[in-house]
This record gives sequence, C-alpha cells and structure tokens, in this order.
Amino acid sequence: MIAQLDADYIKTRPSKAVSRLVAHLLLQGRPLTTSMRWLNPVLMAQYGLAKRLPMVRKVVAPVFVLGTGRSGTTIFGKVLGMHRDMLFLNEPKAMWHCACALDDVMGSYQLGEAAYTMGCEDADEVTAKRIRKLYSYALLVTGSGRVLDKYPEMIFRVPFVKAIFPDAKLLFLIRNGYDALRSIATWSGRAGRQTPVGMEDWWGLDGRKWRLLVRDVVAKDDALADRVEAIAGLTRHEDRAAVEWAVTMRTGLRLMEDQPGLLHEVRYEALCSDPGAVLRGVCDACGLCDDPRFIAYAKRALLPVPARAATELDPLIRDVFMDTMRRLDYPVDPSSAQASA
Repeated sequence: MIAQLDADYIKTRPSKAVSRLVAHLLLQGRPLTTSMRWLNPVLMAQYGLAKRLPMVRKVVAPVFVLGTGRSGTTIFGKVLGMHRDMLFLNEPKAMWHCACALDDVMGSYQLGEAAYTMGCEDADEVTAKRIRKLYSYALLVTGSGRVLDKYPEMIFRVPFVKAIFPDAKLLFLIRNGYDALRSIATWSGRAGRQTPVGMEDWWGLDGRKWRLLVRDVVAKDDALADRVEAIAGLTRHEDRAAVEWAVTMRTGLRLMEDQPGLLHEVRYEALCSDPGAVLRGVCDACGLCDDPRFIAYAKRALLPVPARAATELDPLIRDVFMDTMRRLDYPVDPSSAQASA
C-alpha cells in the first residue's frame, strides 16, 4: 500500500491522495529498510534548491504527532491528514537531516554525529530558516495549508521544535506499552535485513539508534541511569522496545506535568473507540475548522484493536515499564492485559 493510500482514502478526497503521493515520493525521503532509496540523491538535490528559494507559503502552526513508533502514530497521522487543511508528512527525516545534521539517529542519510535529544540551543538561525523553507516548499508543491509532521522521536526535542515554530501544536499519542513493544518486535523481525553495509532494522544501522537512545535518553533518566551500562547490552527486541516506550512515555508525562497545555494528549484506545469525539478535541487544540468529511472518514478507518498479550521482560526494565504502565492507568497483570482493549 504505497504512501498509506487505500481505495477509501482516494475516494474520500482524491486531491488528498495526490498530495499524499507527492509527499511520499518527492518530499519525505527513503530511510533504512525501505525500497527506492535510489531516490534520495534526487530528493537531496531538490531540498538544496528549495532552501535557496524565497518562502512563498507561510508556515503557520505546524502540527506534530509525537510518541513511540508502532503505537498507532501512522494511522493517526493518515487520518488527521485527511482534514482539508493538512499536509501529512510521514516522518520526513530527510528534510530534518538537511536542516540539521544532528537529526539522523538511524543512519539513513549520514553516519556522522547525531543526537537523540535537542534543545533551544540547537535551533540556530540557519537550522530554523532551512526547515521553515523546506516546509514552505512542501506546502507550495502540494497546494496545502498546514503541515502535519508525524515524527514520534520529536518528543525528545520539544524545546528545539518550539524554538523553531513557537506556534507549533504538539499531539502526544499514548498506547498500551505491551501493544507498542510487541509491534516493534514483530516489525523489526520482519523488516530487518542484513546488507553489505550492516544490519538495518528498527534500531538503526548496526544498532546506531539504540546506542544513541541509551546515551542521550536512558543515561539521563532518573529511574534508569544507575543501570545504563547493563541496559546498553540488551539485545532482545521486546526488551529494547520496552525501554524505548518507557522513556518516551516518561518524557511526555514530565513535559505535561512541567508545562500544562504544552502537549495535547491523545489515547490510541479512545481514538479508535470514539474517533469523532477525540478528533474534534484534536481539531480544537490545533485550531482546525470543522470538517465533516474528515470525521466520517476517520470513523471508517479507525476501529478498536484488541490489546496484545503481556510480554515477559528483562528485570533491568520490568519495574520501570510496569510503573509507567500504572501511571498511564494501563493494567500490568498479564491476566488482565486484555482489559486495556
């Protein structure tokens, strides 16, 4: 299913299908584990040109979908991108790499220094100008009004994002941790592949993403810092995914506690069980107008999904994972895991 398109998506708003296809092929880049990576030099050249063009389209209040990958962020972005004002960019990390060399934690576009976390100090004038121009170019070539950037890891870079886009709207997607870690493990086992340059999977090129996550996030987490060296040695997909989910949720919770109103919380389970109510709340938070066709599509596309069974985890992460589950009001007892559906 190229560019997340399906028959209902195309039928609901054909113009959206066109802009989505343009974004997929010409704007987002092709990261590790994907096909058509030969397109990347073409895209990079295009970005270079876009950075030299004047800003024809003003970038107003871009919307970011934050959270943990494989937690429903893609379907959420796809559905929200059906709103008539939005251009859905599905993890445009090539764009961000061209704006800021530190962005590429996966190793999809370069193998130099990268950073999982970024702050206001990283949002220098050159970086800010570059990403604004690239966003403006994306709006221009697709004829769109506002950017919707689904980039889950930006939860670790909120000060950086807000320094560039003070009016940005930040949506924090929360999902049962068992569902997220099992989905990550299944995906990485299926899509991971050994290539001439190294192993490519969820954890980056030869574990690059994992090492940076441990160095920049786990090592600075109050509950995990004292065991960081042992955590760095975890190899099972489920255990690594539990670490990623836990530190992501803990970061989001801390931001919501420290700065009320900064993030708009979206529960994946509620999104699927009552799309209309949840998405109207999202529209209010993002300043989006009423769009009945978008809501009708969401009700067809979003369906309740049974929770996955609980997973046994390494003791190094089990206590923090369980504590985070409790803080988010999810059941931790394996026998009751299905209750979160």
